[in-house]
Amino acid sequence: MNKTIIAIIEARMTSSRLPGKHLMKADGKPMLMHLVNRLSKIKLLDNIVIATTINSQDDELESLAESLKVGCFRGSEDDVMGRVVGAGEKFNADIVCEVTGDCPIIDYELVEHAITTFLSSEVDYLQYGCKGGLPDGMGSQVFYLDALRKSEKMTNHKYDREHVTPHIINNPDIFSSLYLEAPASLKYPHIAVTLDEFEDYVLIKKIIEYFSDLNKNFGCLDVIKLLNKNSAWLEINKNILRN
Repeated sequence: MNKTIIAIIEARMTSSRLPGKHLMKADGKPMLMHLVNRLSKIKLLDNIVIATTINSQDDELESLAESLKVGCFRGSEDDVMGRVVGAGEKFNADIVCEVTGDCPIIDYELVEHAITTFLSSEVDYLQYGCKGGLPDGMGSQVFYLDALRKSEKMTNHKYDREHVTPHIINNPDIFSSLYLEAPASLKYPHIAVTLDEFEDYVLIKKIIEYFSDLNKNFGCLDVIKLLNKNSAWLEINKNILRN
């Protein structure tokens, strides 16, 4: 039986470090639009959903979702785990591919590889990114919605609820997991192309606009080569402390 696979993008306008970052523009388009456009190239996905909050500031994100013809779910600002579960249930997901809105230039081929590997593996949860050595901002997670539902019922810990999958990750005796290793050519964990602070925006905007006329479908390896060739660009956001 075919499984319904949806990508869920967590995004909100009230980021403490860079408010409104998802609508900041590069090459004339909001950052969140760049991310949606990239994920839309993944043929395995049945839907893309922006999971935002019920705060009035996030009305703009719902409007953007409508204009991009993707789904939108609105839930708790603090209980992100509950928000992701709610989004998955609303759009009848069996499998969720989770990408944060902080990853506007994620490599869709890497996300597709994560989904394909998950489908051929008998695990509840797959991660390609944090433990795998990819640049920060290129990572994704894939899991069964049923696994996240089960996890949600087992924890009320604030950190678990805010970050969605730590409870799954920290309980390998309950949830089977797979962590993909980046190939040597992509193993650059010191590179950060995640949108946390203004310096990140400056760097990501430069990258997007550099490739604008060359290759709008640029991938992780293209970014690595560009930054290794232009080492001064790496200085732009090197001093940011990551959560």
